[in-house]
Amino acid sequence: MPNCEHDTSMTDLTTPAQHFTNRLATEASPYLLQHAENPVEWYPWGEEAISRAKAEDKPILLSIGYSACHWCHVMAHECFDNVKIAGLMNQDFINVKVDREERPDLDDIYQKSAQVFLGRSGGWPLTMFLTPDQEPFYGGTYFPPTPRYNLPGFPDVLRGVLEAYRHHRDDVLKNVEKVKTGLQRVGTPQPSDDPLTDGLLDEAVKSLGQFFDPVHGGFGEGPKFPTVPPLSLLLRQTARTKDASHQEQVLLQLRTMAAGGIYDHLGGGFHRYSVDGRWLVPHFEKMLYDNAQLVRIYLDAWRLTKEERFREVVEETLEYVRRELTHPDGAFFAAQDADSEGHEGSYFVWEPKEIASVLGADMAEEFCRYYGVTESGNFEGKNVLNRLGEVHPESDAQAEVETMLRAARLKLLTAREQRMALQRDDNILTSWNAMMVSAYLDAYHAFGVPAYLAAAERALTFLLDYAIENGRVYRTVRAGKGRLNGYLDDAACLAAALLDAFEATSHRWYLDQAREVTDHLLVRYWDEPIGGCFYTSRDHEALLHRMKSGTDSAIPSGNAVVAMVLLRLFSFTKEQRYHDLAERLFRVFRHAMAHNAYGTSAILCALDWYLATPQEIVVVGTRGDTMTESLLSTVHRRYLPNHSVLVVESARRGGESDLPLAIGKTSVNGKPTAYVCQRQTCSPPVTDHDQLDLVL
Repeated sequence: MPNCEHDTSMTDLTTPAQHFTNRLATEASPYLLQHAENPVEWYPWGEEAISRAKAEDKPILLSIGYSACHWCHVMAHECFDNVKIAGLMNQDFINVKVDREERPDLDDIYQKSAQVFLGRSGGWPLTMFLTPDQEPFYGGTYFPPTPRYNLPGFPDVLRGVLEAYRHHRDDVLKNVEKVKTGLQRVGTPQPSDDPLTDGLLDEAVKSLGQFFDPVHGGFGEGPKFPTVPPLSLLLRQTARTKDASHQEQVLLQLRTMAAGGIYDHLGGGFHRYSVDGRWLVPHFEKMLYDNAQLVRIYLDAWRLTKEERFREVVEETLEYVRRELTHPDGAFFAAQDADSEGHEGSYFVWEPKEIASVLGADMAEEFCRYYGVTESGNFEGKNVLNRLGEVHPESDAQAEVETMLRAARLKLLTAREQRMALQRDDNILTSWNAMMVSAYLDAYHAFGVPAYLAAAERALTFLLDYAIENGRVYRTVRAGKGRLNGYLDDAACLAAALLDAFEATSHRWYLDQAREVTDHLLVRYWDEPIGGCFYTSRDHEALLHRMKSGTDSAIPSGNAVVAMVLLRLFSFTKEQRYHDLAERLFRVFRHAMAHNAYGTSAILCALDWYLATPQEIVVVGTRGDTMTESLLSTVHRRYLPNHSVLVVESARRGGESDLPLAIGKTSVNGKPTAYVCQRQTCSPPVTDHDQLDLVL
């Protein structure tokens, strides 16, 4: 896909004097509201649109996107604001807009349908044509107003689709059946009796290695996405096999990304993806879910290496989230837009003269040298800041140079904040929020910063107050009210965050809540007798197909998160049902794990836990006590991919005694004491952090 230069030559865009309002004006979704003044007669997804399509025998034009999506903005400007194109749409189609953040169930079904027509993965905006029975028969992604980029013009697409629907209905029905067959195949996996062994992990890692870029890191040639589960799987493989080459692959990618333009060197946080293979020029939107996952993999890298740059990336990213994506009540907003002033990336890029005007000539010259800033630029004549060049200060001057660069970055950030502000997607999505809660808690474990724990607990309290009611998890919160039936990943990620909060605080209530959320999840989403979880609940609206998948999207698959939650609950409670359900889940997705390592990396990580001998670490002591915290820090600063931690408060032993891990664990000579257990066999108790380090 080329960089966007808006072509308005085709015709008759709306003039400022014209004003339109459609049905989206009463919706809550930020994305739908962006289209409320299109001349297109949009409907939100629902019975009204479907009934009209049936009554008038018109195809449904389904357009799916999200608020921060750059190419969604482009197509809206070029096509949906165009009165002539809107006229074609309104005359012959029932037009439906969907926010994929609110309705990932629809997005999943129709993205997989699009692959049949495209022969590749889809993307956003997603443009699908459906029968009145919601059955897809043709589709694509972005379409320009006139033919370009080797794509047909959207008016030609509309005419062609209408011709097929009216006069070649047999061909339309053949396409429908082809899609239904594909959805049945990918969305209804069957359990396998083949063994669950380490060989699955070995073959998966071997497969990943075949398309890992040994020069820049990442998978493939470009564009490159900062997808985290495959990296986590590679790190786990090193821990399991002691083959350091896998670890080095991950560290290469993380170092390169931290130096590249995909990382915001002034404001912190990662952009959505890199359009090139070097991680240099990003697609500029910033997503909450990306940054939540990247914080955790950079924490793992820091635990392995103690490299200061990895710590800086974590701290700067969390500061970005605090500054730009945090709701006054503690929850987290979904995203920050790529576009400002009508152009992608304008907010983030620089010319040398702009830098000189802020820093002064001498400091600017030094800054530009270190951050790859040139007169010719690296992005549409301007510069994406990066440190991919081989410019390093002399060792004896390194501290001084880095101090100067830090001061320069702060000045430039202050100047950047005077530019036109980026639009923010203020959706509060349960799963994404829960992922960021887990990221903050992980950072608290590693660095011991109380503010990280406070931020996590505020956000988690918000979710428990507004995003769950009588066991039902909602997808999103708007104006203090839970909205839309939640999906598998919403419930699963919330359960995972609650378990993380339990480990971070020892508050038993968090564990009880995690069990309650999980048990409700199993009632509403579990497929009995096959195994595994559907993406939608039992009481969800009937759609074209009820999908069940172990394949990751931009976030880990809901089934992968469920598997890990079940295994962690088994570790704490020793309730065999949790372990048995996890095993059944793995068997459902065994075939997928064996044939799509990249797409099932998250569930393969959970399988690694299942096949390993997890360390169950019990610390008997008082939270806040110096020696207790020293023992906990020893655990949390190590890379231990398969472990659980339980703190047994000395002062209230009786309140914890019903947890199997706690039984029989006592302090030695009144000192905080640690036990490391595997398969119900525990190490001798230790009271010193050096001793504990040797046992781990």
